[in-house]
Amino acid sequence: MQTLNKIEKELLEQISSLHNIEECSVNIRKNGQCVVRKTNADIEIESKKDKEGINIFVKDGTKNKGCHIPVILSVSGLTDTVYNDFYIGNDVDITIVAGCGISCGGGKSEHNGIHRFFIGENSKVKYIEKHLGLGNGGERVINPVTKVFMKKNSECNMITTQISGITDSKRTTFARLGENAVLNINETLFTTDNQTCETHFKVVLEGKNSKAHIVSRSVAKDNSKQNFFSSVIGKNACFGHIECDGILTGHARIASTPKIDAGCEDALLVHEAMIGKISNDQILKLMSLGLNKEEAEQEIINGFLSSKI
Repeated sequence: MQTLNKIEKELLEQISSLHNIEECSVNIRKNGQCVVRKTNADIEIESKKDKEGINIFVKDGTKNKGCHIPVILSVSGLTDTVYNDFYIGNDVDITIVAGCGISCGGGKSEHNGIHRFFIGENSKVKYIEKHLGLGNGGERVINPVTKVFMKKNSECNMITTQISGITDSKRTTFARLGENAVLNINETLFTTDNQTCETHFKVVLEGKNSKAHIVSRSVAKDNSKQNFFSSVIGKNACFGHIECDGILTGHARIASTPKIDAGCEDALLVHEAMIGKISNDQILKLMSLGLNKEEAEQEIINGFLSSKI
């Protein structure tokens, strides 16, 4: 931790909530280099030999363990691309915390994180990913790619958040589910100024009785723009549900493009979308309790973005 300055430690705390590295396996990447690594017998972390990134191996039967792999960019003009593969054994219960914090005052800094998850039978994974940008001027770009391959009776719960300060992002998630596998995704996005964000989901429900619940909640302010693309493909008796809810303020724009594709008569696929402004009745109610208009609006936004699946 001595290799991190005050701003970098602040970024690390906000994206990973990492207080004590002794409590879990850890790999901290700073400006394209690993600066902290801690591994153990249950969760082994090793560097890739053919490209930038790491392999994470979680042994069969590992329970109630954690793994933190945050990334920090604190210099301008750097494009960092990293490939991380997670090999989750059978009968596992683990929490993985990732994400990237960028702090720059000029130029362009970009992080491209490509994560693949191979989840074994009867295993449960909670994956938390946060993205945050700090600083004035310049470009802070993040393009996360997440691919999830789930075996029989596995469960994956993903909580992904783009907090603020990211000028441009393209977020891509692909999942393929086996028999009785369950995928829950809760995405939260917040854009301001002239920021842009594009989200792509593609989920293939391949196994019998597989289920996917995907909820995206977003707030677009000022002149920012968001585009949401979703595709759910049901190849067996399965259930898929996608919900996209957005709030607009100022001159912002949100667009949602759904696609559901059923290739089995026992597939049930649902898509819901709602985009609009904050209700005046809600604002007036909070103002009657002593808040001004701006405070009332912010309280409503905070409540909306903190909603869970």
